[in-house]
Amino acid sequence: MHIRPYQETDEAAVVALWQACGLTRPWNDPHKDIARKLQVQRALFLVGEADGQVIASAMAGYDGHRGWINYLAVAPEQRGQGLGAALVRHVEQQLLALGCPKLNLQVRTSNTAVLDFYRHLGYAQDEVVSLGKRLIPDAP
Repeated sequence: MHIRPYQETDEAAVVALWQACGLTRPWNDPHKDIARKLQVQRALFLVGEADGQVIASAMAGYDGHRGWINYLAVAPEQRGQGLGAALVRHVEQQLLALGCPKLNLQVRTSNTAVLDFYRHLGYAQDEVVSLGKRLIPDAP
């Protein structure tokens, strides 16, 4: 897998990947999420490709206090080869180069396979409650 920055021509493939991985939700428009990311730290929006096909993605960010990973995805048929771990390590190195002291991410509590994946990579559950407030609705 070759990891590179996202390009606008990747949009359809990335959205299809997110849908195949069950990452999209009716209240989040993935096209709007992509457009927003391209306005902020676009170099931290990465895709993994093999044979000219997008097979992985990671949308990362750093706010000067914490780094974040969103939309980490590996095509279901490509899993189990270490591609997700390679992509996480790549993001970690990019954020470390920016001086990021800690990386956070959110996983749905019901997604035990992904929780196990991150634990295997050295991530641990923080004793926090994640709160959110929608400022701009994506769906009616």
